[in-house]
Amino acid sequence: QVQLVESGGDLVQPGGSLRLSCTASGLTFSRYTMSWYRQAPGKERELVATITTAGSSTNYADSVKGRFTIVRDNAKNTVILQMNSLKPEDTAVYYCNALHVYNQRYNYWGQGTQVTVSS
Repeated sequence: QVQLVESGGDLVQPGGSLRLSCTASGLTFSRYTMSWYRQAPGKERELVATITTAGSSTNYADSVKGRFTIVRDNAKNTVILQMNSLKPEDTAVYYCNALHVYNQRYNYWGQGTQVTVSS
């Protein structure tokens, strides 16, 4: 059974930092593109950041470029989203996603972790 377990969400003041972690089990982690998505109240889920299987390439939403960094550790089946200079508009539930690099039928989601940026 595949599981993606996120952690690290919290309440933080504007300008602060958070580190989200997602640990996967039940899959061959190195065969999955890993991404972080977020969904704010009343809005659609949006892609925040993506990292390729070996970690050699990353992509970010324009709204987080220069502030967020995605990294992965294939030995630990973990993907991290380091979020700096947080803004109130970053408030959302953040979801970890695993998408098989060859077969997109294998597409898994975590349960989400709440990030709230407020003074």
